[in-house]
Amino acid sequence: MMERKDTKHKDTPFRKKAICGLLFLLLMLTGLPTCSAREEPDYARLREEMVREQITARGVSDPAVIRAMRKVPRHLFVPPDRRAFSYGDHPLPIGEGQTISQPYIVAFMTEALGLRPGNKVLEIGTGSGYQAAILREMGTRVYSIEIIPALGKRARKTLSRLGYTDVHIKIGDGYRGWPGEAPFDAIIVTCAPEQIPGPLVEQLKEGGRMIIPVGKRGTVQKLVRGVKKGGRIRTEDLLLVRFVPMVGEGD
Repeated sequence: MMERKDTKHKDTPFRKKAICGLLFLLLMLTGLPTCSAREEPDYARLREEMVREQITARGVSDPAVIRAMRKVPRHLFVPPDRRAFSYGDHPLPIGEGQTISQPYIVAFMTEALGLRPGNKVLEIGTGSGYQAAILREMGTRVYSIEIIPALGKRARKTLSRLGYTDVHIKIGDGYRGWPGEAPFDAIIVTCAPEQIPGPLVEQLKEGGRMIIPVGKRGTVQKLVRGVKKGGRIRTEDLLLVRFVPMVGEGD
């Protein structure tokens, strides 16, 4: 028997396209998601979990640090393809062989500085700009140095886009510090020299605090907190850490 062809309702390519177009238009008008829409993670929830499980649970208790960690959108400081992992308990690559530090380490180092609103803070190693944003949320005046131009420029754009327009960023050698803006109430270093750079000690105000990882390349380093007294820095070891090495004059 010959099969009967029903030409009245035949799905031609043109008719299929028309139907798809009408369905898409209806979905758009009703506000329903289309099949091609990508669902973003709930970053606010992930940030709350990060603070609760990684930071306060490990003993960080400074209310100002906790508020800053809750507020700053960490995912916007990492490359787009890494954002789903931005609130995990680990560092992440940000390009140019550099990383954004583990959230707990950011919070721990910030708390260890004992910052107060209005303090003038020097950061060595801008990286993504995330630590600088945390410092600014603490009410401090932030000066940050990045030796890799691409990172420094990207961090400046990210910070500006998020409203941190008064964070000062300089492309240069962090080993030398920022003598034109010294002295500083506090200095935070996010890369590891083999010993504390003399220029940074000189630029620290009497009674000022410094936190810095110190150690040889390729080894576990000591996270050191120093207080300047009588023109010299007196240090104590806090944690074992692993940071990227400091490059520049002390390299």
